[in-house]
Parts: sequence; structure tokens; C-alpha cells
Amino acid sequence: MLLYQAPPAAVARLSEWKVELSPASVAAGTVTFTVTNGGSVPHAFEVEGHGVEQETPLIQPGATATLTLTLRPGGYEVYCPVGNDSHKKLGMVTSLQVTAPGGAAVSDPMDHAATVATHSIRVTGGGPVIQILPGPFPFPDSAAPVLQQFGDEREGLESQVQNGPYSNNIATISGTFSFRAWDLGPTRDSVDGTAQFTTQDGARWKLVMDRVQTKDVPHHPRFGGVIMGLYYHGVTGVHTPLVPTINSAVALWAFGHLYRNDSLVTDGAMVHVMLLSHTRRANDFALACWDCSKNKIDELQLQILPPAGAPKFDAPGGFLFVNWERSR
Repeated sequence: MLLYQAPPAAVARLSEWKVELSPASVAAGTVTFTVTNGGSVPHAFEVEGHGVEQETPLIQPGATATLTLTLRPGGYEVYCPVGNDSHKKLGMVTSLQVTAPGGAAVSDPMDHAATVATHSIRVTGGGPVIQILPGPFPFPDSAAPVLQQFGDEREGLESQVQNGPYSNNIATISGTFSFRAWDLGPTRDSVDGTAQFTTQDGARWKLVMDRVQTKDVPHHPRFGGVIMGLYYHGVTGVHTPLVPTINSAVALWAFGHLYRNDSLVTDGAMVHVMLLSHTRRANDFALACWDCSKNKIDELQLQILPPAGAPKFDAPGGFLFVNWERSR
């Protein structure tokens, strides 16, 4: 009598923004991965290395998928490929070690375990500056199907369709902004920069950024630090769909010292910066595209929010510095 022996099994849990794999080491041969999406947005699961590059279909929040592969000994990279690997860049990556028969580890000079690359970017230059004020989202029909994927976030996002922070309600203002950012890994990123601008009401603002936010930020999604080269927003499954889809040279989340008319407002302003692909028309600065990801990367976006738990201060939250340049 022949007995069927099921392939060795591994369990993976996906969430914002990590991949939890158990066990992290399996024997060579056929392996079945059971993958659960424990997050609030769609994810997928991919295994890459030694001639293998296979992934599951998109897994909706709360759903489970399986992936069965035949693996040779060595190291493999395991990650979420959603958003042209944007989820991977946000931290959804881990490694899998496949051992030779008998459980022996294999020395693998081409190991696909994740490594940390060091990058820096300097953003300088200038151009028109606009202040983005709350108003209706210009592409509600395009965003509507995407909103359905956001679970508990959906109600809050739907309210922003009518009065959100990414509108065509803008005012032309003046200002300057330059910074340098270093992508050194999850806990060692850094930033140094200053923005100065005069808002619609005539107030003079100065923001000094000197440290990044590397812990959860109090809105969806929950990530921080400095990240180079993200493809996100819109239909990508990364962050809110109520922004056109873009590519960014750098995205960062930081704390800043904020001054209004030379008086300190807070030493803990929460700051989000993106150097992103072109989204606005030259004549009236209206949002010009739903998918702007193939456009030239030359717009610099700055958002400033009160620190967590602090009273809201009277500072508008969104600014766009148009036609800026970057250098490595």
C-alpha cells in the first residue's frame, strides 16, 4: 500500500508592512505555503531565488491563498510584490532558508536574503508654489472602485471625496524648500532640511526638519522613515486612493520644528514629503491626470500636521513646490 505524504508546509501572514514566515527554514523539495492577509489592504506573496519567481494572486484582507513550489537548497527572498514592489520597499520582505536533504545548511554566495542599501538624495531648486486647500477630489469615479478595498478606512476616505486634502482648491503662494535625506535602513534613516513659505493669509512659516519618524504614524498606512523610489497612491494599494498614481524619487516621514511669524508653534510637527511625478497643469495647477506615474519627477509635495495628541494648530496642511530638482 502506498501512502501519500503531503508536501512540507510553511505559514505566512501578511500585514502593513511586514511578512511573518513560519518556519523560516524548510527542507529542499516541494513546499506548500499557506498565506493569510491579516492587513487592511490587498497583498500578495512572492518567492524568488535560484530560478524560482512565483507569486499568489492578489489576496484580499482576511483571505487566504496557497502557493506550492519545488525549491532547491539555498536562500530565497519572500515578499509582497504589490505596487511594482512598493509594498516590498515598505518593509514587506523576509528571507527563507532551504536546507539540503538531512537538514544541512548550504553556503550560498548568491543568497537572496534581504540586504540594506545606503542611498542619499539632495533636493534643491525652485519654481511656483501652491497651497492645497480642502475641496472635492477631481476623480471620484476613478477612485470609487478602489475605495471598496479599504475596509475600515473606507468611510473616512469617502468623506474626503467631498472635502479632502488633494483637491483643485489651491492658492498660489511663495516659498523655498531644500533638504537632504538618507535611506540607511529601518531605524537609521535621517533628514536635514528647511522649508520657508508665506501662506494665503499672509503668515510666514518656517519648518526645520532634523529627524525622521520611524514608528507608526497615526493614519493609514502605518510606515515612516525615508524610502527611495515608490510607486503608490491611486490604484496601487499603497496609501490613499484619493491621490493620482505617482512614482516618487523619495518619500519621507519626519518630525519638524515649526515657526509662525518667527514664533515657535511646535517642536514635533509631523511632516510628509514626496518628490513625485508631475501631477498639475502649468496654467491653473489643477490635477491633470489619474495615473501620472510615467510623468517626469519634478514636483515636491509637503504636508504638515500637528503632533499626535496635540491640539490642531492653524496651519494649512498641504503644499506643492513645482519644478524642483534632485541630485544623488
